[in-house]
Amino acid sequence: NLTKVNHCVFIPETKEYKGMLQKVKDYVTWGEIEPGTMVEMIKQRGKLEGDKPVTDKYLKENGYTSIKKFVEAVVEGKAKYSSLKDVKPVMRLHPPRKGLEGIKRSFAIGGALGCRGKEINELLRRMI
Repeated sequence: NLTKVNHCVFIPETKEYKGMLQKVKDYVTWGEIEPGTMVEMIKQRGKLEGDKPVTDKYLKENGYTSIKKFVEAVVEGKAKYSSLKDVKPVMRLHPPRKGLEGIKRSFAIGGALGCRGKEINELLRRMI
């Protein structure tokens, strides 16, 4: 689903996905998202078919009381963002404010690529 620069998807932390991320580590950056950041992203960047926003009303129709409760279910592994009916699995983000670090080096040595861990939240907030 990642077809363009500054696209974002949520994936569960499984052995299979970790292997896939290792294959593409020289092209993408990833990390563990905090629930607060995920709520902000869904509110501001989550889209349904027809380019409509993901709202609390939409989630109430699909069995969740609010975006916050839905994110709690995702974090606990009881739900997946991409499994919501009519939701676009890819979020289109702005380029990060104040830019990226070097895009040819890994995050571990001062660049922008590879695993960021919890540091991904700061980058995502700059891109929302």
